[in-house]
Amino acid sequence: MAIEKILKDDASEEKGERARMASFVGAIAITDLVKTTLGPKGMDKILQSTGRGNEVTVTNDGATILKSLHIDNPAAKVLIDISKVQDDEVGDGTTSVVVLAGELLREAEKLVAAKIHPMTIISGYRMAAECARNALLQRVVDNKENAEKFKSDLMKIAMTTLSSKILSQDKEHFAQLAVDAVMRLKGSTNLEAIQIIKKPGGSLKDSFLDEGFILDKKIGLGQPKRIENAKILVANTAMDTDKVKIYGARVRVDSMSKVAEIEGAEKEKMREKVKKILGHGINCFVNRQLIYNFPEELFADAGILAIEHADFDGIERLALVTGGEIASTFDNPESVKLGHCKLIEEIMIGEDKLIHFSGVEMGQACTIVLRGASHHVLDEAERSLHDALCVLSQTVNDTRVLLGGGWPEMVMAKEVDELARKTPGKKSHAIEAFSHALVAIPTIIADNAGLDSADLVAKLRAEHHKEGCNAGIDVISGSVGDMAELGISEAFKVKQAVLLSATEAAEMILRVDEIITCAPRKREDRM
Repeated sequence: MAIEKILKDDASEEKGERARMASFVGAIAITDLVKTTLGPKGMDKILQSTGRGNEVTVTNDGATILKSLHIDNPAAKVLIDISKVQDDEVGDGTTSVVVLAGELLREAEKLVAAKIHPMTIISGYRMAAECARNALLQRVVDNKENAEKFKSDLMKIAMTTLSSKILSQDKEHFAQLAVDAVMRLKGSTNLEAIQIIKKPGGSLKDSFLDEGFILDKKIGLGQPKRIENAKILVANTAMDTDKVKIYGARVRVDSMSKVAEIEGAEKEKMREKVKKILGHGINCFVNRQLIYNFPEELFADAGILAIEHADFDGIERLALVTGGEIASTFDNPESVKLGHCKLIEEIMIGEDKLIHFSGVEMGQACTIVLRGASHHVLDEAERSLHDALCVLSQTVNDTRVLLGGGWPEMVMAKEVDELARKTPGKKSHAIEAFSHALVAIPTIIADNAGLDSADLVAKLRAEHHKEGCNAGIDVISGSVGDMAELGISEAFKVKQAVLLSATEAAEMILRVDEIITCAPRKREDRM
């Protein structure tokens, strides 16, 4: 007994076999959870929070599902992390990366049971991943010289990304929106310039792309409804000090007339401030905080459009897009950068009035207005569109494109298999296992579509032994189809990220041989 008392009471450790079991089981459970969302016929999950408000999220996006899970198993946490990183890095392939890592571990479990050392498996996986990446590199298509072709590549990628999401019904429409928005960015991956506004009502087909910037606010009373060649001052300052605030101040006076004097002084202060602001030679003033009636009146008299209470996102983005800076002091007008745009007007979307800034400084800015039946639909549409935008903006920089639909996995699997045959020693088992894990992705895509996966994947494998074959799984007709004709493409960058992250995550979990859970600190009674 005495030996075991190294760790504290509540701490526990799992050694060797049991630790590895625990991590394999956790990782595989996570994989099985998200793998039904893979592919064009993947299903969605409903995530319901048990907190206040019982929010419900309906989503198909791997990263969103995993982010919302509270999980105890350490290995599962590693998988959740890689899907998050995949989401931040390239935006799409969040489900694939988890599925691939999980399948690698599932294969590793069999190898460990066959008495192959984890380190051997890891070095085999390393070789296999390198080989798979080279196989992809040889088969990439790069159309960056030919603008027409490249644009159609982008359309295909967008449609492939969207086809596993809720937008798949109108995927041409949304792919067009996404491609237009990304083409305006001219190669920067800064998605800040693309603003997405969600307005319930109408149907998904009514969504549209608008050049310029839309601020979700109404125009104040008695103010000009449209302004041409606007000079905009974006500010974050308090414009509500023209009345004495009864709560905040204690003033001792001996008669009411004194209070009036104080109020007069406050009003003067406000008037001075407004004068300073007008001194910038602007005709539109956007403020983050409240603007009271008195200053608003002054602005209206000067024919200036004052917008109050713009939300913070809106304001930062507005400053970015119009090329201004957010100001908070107005003493030296020459140092403040004003924003510019050609036209400010009020537009109606559904029931709401919004302010539309068009012809902004930053030419790449645009706004996508999503319409849809309910908030859940809109949220999911936004996530799907965000995935598409991320992938496209990455592709504009790294123009290499692959076919989709399980084709890249089969190409990699074929090469990796050949490597396994050439490699002597126990490593070859690990390399072969890697190829099995890759084949699992087309298998799952077929399974989710309710097809006979064993049959289809065997056909695919046979097809891929011919040179220059474009075969992949066509879930719509339920057979092996030509991916080039069907226009199913994916970005090379996404596939590469999936491959490398999954391998590294699997490697990390394989290296574990002991899990030590430490005891929570006891709270002392402070009596």
